[in-house]
Amino acid sequence: MSVDTPRRIVLLRHAKADWNEASDHERPLAERGRADAPVAGRRLAGTGIGFDLALCSTALRTRETWKLAVQELPERPRTVYEDRLYEASLGELIALLNETSDEVSDLLVIGHNPGMHALADALVGEVEGDVLPRLNRSGFPTSAFAVLGFNGSWKSLEHGVARLVDFWTPHP
Repeated sequence: MSVDTPRRIVLLRHAKADWNEASDHERPLAERGRADAPVAGRRLAGTGIGFDLALCSTALRTRETWKLAVQELPERPRTVYEDRLYEASLGELIALLNETSDEVSDLLVIGHNPGMHALADALVGEVEGDVLPRLNRSGFPTSAFAVLGFNGSWKSLEHGVARLVDFWTPHP
């Protein structure tokens, strides 16, 4: 596959988590999160993107979000549960994406804030329509996702190279 292949990254924030006595890493989804995750999955399916790979944080709430959302997709992509997505800094997130094989055209990342919002903001160099104001106004809430596109190798992914194509949230 050519390194000039158009690529898409979808950044999905986990669904609403419950606040309980468990450690942060082991917080489960709240009732609202269990309802919103399949809705996000249906909306992801509606984008028509056939994901080649899904990278999912190992935190319980991201794994539960993915389990509910993926059932709504027409095909389940290969999934890698990645410890480094939990509490990752912006630099760590970009470094992780730079490791993606160039065989992957469409990548889904299921992670956390502030990382998902920071990554979307950092990668955006161009915007379609009113997508950026909607993203910034919402603050990237739970179950929201951003769709970004770029051309080139994953190793070349850096600040300002992507185009923000879509942003969706279940509770506008």
